[in-house]
Amino acid sequence: MTASDLVTDTSLEKPDEWPMRTAASFNPFITSGSRGWAKYYADHGDLFMRITNLKRHRIKPDLSDRQHVALPASEKEGLRTGLRNGDILISITADIGIIGYVDENVPTPAYINQHVACLRLPADQVSPKFVAYYLASSEPQRRFIEMTDVGAKTGINLTTVGKLTFPCPPLVEQEAIAEALSDADALIEGLERLIAKKRLIKQGAMQDLLTAKRRLPGFSGEWDVVCLKELVISHNSGVYKKADLYGRGSNIVGVSDIHSVDCIDGRLFKRVPLTNDEKKKCTLSAGDLLYAESSLVKEGIARTVYVSNDGEDTCFAWHTRRYSVDNQRIRSDFLCYFLQTHASRKHMIDNCIQTAITGINTVSYFACPISIPTIPEQTCIAEILTDMDAEIQALETRLEKARQVKEGMMQNLLTGRIRLV
Repeated sequence: MTASDLVTDTSLEKPDEWPMRTAASFNPFITSGSRGWAKYYADHGDLFMRITNLKRHRIKPDLSDRQHVALPASEKEGLRTGLRNGDILISITADIGIIGYVDENVPTPAYINQHVACLRLPADQVSPKFVAYYLASSEPQRRFIEMTDVGAKTGINLTTVGKLTFPCPPLVEQEAIAEALSDADALIEGLERLIAKKRLIKQGAMQDLLTAKRRLPGFSGEWDVVCLKELVISHNSGVYKKADLYGRGSNIVGVSDIHSVDCIDGRLFKRVPLTNDEKKKCTLSAGDLLYAESSLVKEGIARTVYVSNDGEDTCFAWHTRRYSVDNQRIRSDFLCYFLQTHASRKHMIDNCIQTAITGINTVSYFACPISIPTIPEQTCIAEILTDMDAEIQALETRLEKARQVKEGMMQNLLTGRIRLV
């Protein structure tokens, strides 16, 4: 089976009245982006879109990382590669088949580089947004991934882009489907923006409350500053298990998991068989703290989480280290938040060891300075930040549900299982 065969697969389950058409059957404009434009890179100018601006989970381009170009008047290549509203973007090298859709949110003039193809379909015959959503759905994406697996790592050509197939319900139905999916995307994007805003608010609150820049009502006096090691009762590293043993057994948190959670709260991470001695050594208790002893990037080193009551009995793996603290002097949740402040993170990053991966030893980690208010003030601060975390977590749960709803809509609407018209 060739890459072209995979792209032109017509085995989709769909209504009989939805013919499968190729992009080429609409006599579209198809091109790829410009080469050798690095010489035109500029701090300001026209948008120059790359594969990094395309994301598999959405058709809206990600413009958070922008490259600009300043084209001289003599450069005519821009006439060919300039983007218009309604253009469909497709990655054609390396990570093949990532889809983007150009609308009014993409500032123009805008151009694409040679790793991205532009498919411009006649909007009076077919809805480009419908086609973009279809190409970004699970079945076409599965075929794109298969294309890479069968040896299309160097890319697909523009002829293959023209052979891309998609169902063609009546135009009014295409537009209704595209609008429904756009509404689902708008809900997702709104939740993402709200979560980002809440995270910034929390970060600001942390910097104010954990540095005594802002004091809560009823509290005053200087905070003690001590070395973290003075607060630690005990610490030990996690258990090493070979990768092929994972799949069943005890719930175990690994170093990569620490970067995606704020606390160990009973959720399932991975499973691995453990002996009784291993369980005794690496089973977490409520109030423990756990940090990453290694990281692929230095910004992630020493990321620390705490163990809630629900997180008891979770085990921890190699490259993580558990420690307990004197709860008469410091709350573990307060300490966990404190270790996220700019000063604490700077200490960890400045004292890490960089080789093939980034690491930190116990001497450096436990040398971090910690500012300690009274336990009542710690409690109030921790409760405020915990409430913020709970609000963010609730929004993230809504976001995950919205993404699942959209995925279900795509599977049903783009295959005709559910009809809107």
